[in-house]
Amino acid sequence: MSTAGCTTDEQKTNQSNNAQAPFSIAIHGGAGTITRADLSAEQEAAYKAKLTEALNAGHAILAAGGTSMDAVIAAVQIMEASPLFNSGRGAVYTFDGEHELDASIMNGENLQAGAVAGVKTVKSPIALARAVMEESVHVMLSGEGAEQFAKEQGLELVDNSYFNTERRFEQLQRAKEKLGVADKQAYLALDEKYKYGTVGAVALDQSGNLAAATSTGGMTAKRYGRIGDSPIIGAGTWADNASCAVSATGHGEYFIRYHVAADICSRVKYLDQSITEAGDTVIHDVLLPAGGTGGVIIVDGEGNVAMPFNTEGMYRASRVGNGEVEVAIYKD
Repeated sequence: MSTAGCTTDEQKTNQSNNAQAPFSIAIHGGAGTITRADLSAEQEAAYKAKLTEALNAGHAILAAGGTSMDAVIAAVQIMEASPLFNSGRGAVYTFDGEHELDASIMNGENLQAGAVAGVKTVKSPIALARAVMEESVHVMLSGEGAEQFAKEQGLELVDNSYFNTERRFEQLQRAKEKLGVADKQAYLALDEKYKYGTVGAVALDQSGNLAAATSTGGMTAKRYGRIGDSPIIGAGTWADNASCAVSATGHGEYFIRYHVAADICSRVKYLDQSITEAGDTVIHDVLLPAGGTGGVIIVDGEGNVAMPFNTEGMYRASRVGNGEVEVAIYKD
């Protein structure tokens, strides 16, 4: 297992000599202030193990000739079920002590997309996003309506307490101490470690179809039904067979304003840039000067993978064809 840092060398092309069509998958578990000082050896090992498990779940589907849609769902659902990540079981708390979950998915073959926002009782938000895409005439559903649709579709519902974890509850208490009683706007007062946390996956299958999926618990101590970029098609998620597939993680307000995921793929499609050039330009030259921090994972129609970020770390993993599993956390 390699733990190479995120450089242009991480853009990989399938060099397999057999007749198998190219396929690849990349995943992320959030970006932000992630340094070696923040994680013990045991914690680092746990993150890498869960990232590897999620990556391999998606890869197995692709290697067997399955679809990129099924692969990204499988990978994301493993991270949604893990308390390590800010999605599903390990989602952060709102200011009022609940969990509000967002997710989106997009099919690069036909540009179909589905998204949900502010759901509280759906065990797998990414599964609901797919149901919205495939079983409704809509792209995005929110709140109680989305939960009603989930019930009609037979998706598993849970009490909001299912998403509780002690670590996130303690994080909420620290955030409230920083905010004080008068200021409930987490966006303004909290540093970046409270603002980030998302999981996502992008994949290319052997039929040449791309897909992207993103799922999150949002921002610690968020108020007023705040929604970030993760369920916004074009900001946190984008997939188009004519260019690339992207899943984003970072300070959502900036990713929305700069339509990051779609911008990267537009540069590939219309400027004929590689995903490495397009991703680096948007993340480092467009987003960062504006004050936006975070990262993305990208895969193109040839199976190349790029994972640029402008923070100290990003939980990430990738595998091209039947090549090696690549797992990394830190910048270097």
